[in-house]
Amino acid sequence: MTYQVQENMKWYVLRVMGGKEKKTVAFIEKEIERVGMKDFISQILVPTEKVYQIRNGKKVSKERNFFPGYVLVEANLSGEVPHILRNVTGVLGFLGSTKGGVPVPMRQNEINRILGKVDEMTLADENINIPFVVGETVKVIDGPFNSFHAEIEAIDEQKKKLKLMVKIFGRKTPLELNFMQVEKI
Repeated sequence: MTYQVQENMKWYVLRVMGGKEKKTVAFIEKEIERVGMKDFISQILVPTEKVYQIRNGKKVSKERNFFPGYVLVEANLSGEVPHILRNVTGVLGFLGSTKGGVPVPMRQNEINRILGKVDEMTLADENINIPFVVGETVKVIDGPFNSFHAEIEAIDEQKKKLKLMVKIFGRKTPLELNFMQVEKI
């Protein structure tokens, strides 16, 4: 029985309340546990990506939803499973289904692209490419030298830092900033 159920798994998109994707996933998992549908639903996924911002001079990483308002579910929608999923708190319905109709599964190439994107994000977690070259002039966008122009003297790839020279009152002053604190001109 379990093998048959696992074989018929397809990916579906659930429309959920925006901003409450993670909470809705927790509700779905609780409901699966309560009803005993573990064999019918294998994965629940909220595709996210890491976004880096600078706040108060520090690089802060934040997870951002790839598809706000949507949750991916790998499930075998037989019997009462679609009805149970629709009635979970925060779930608005299945994407692609007509009102009250049969949910439409995602095409395999679509799901591969989304899952591939998610996998790339976990692999490229801290792998920031270096868009700077020595001798290039950049604009400082953070810190006490904000909006000053500086010339790159050296690049430290391990620490993700740039050694810069800033001209202040006609004199060159050395400065060390991270990649996120400067931008190309």
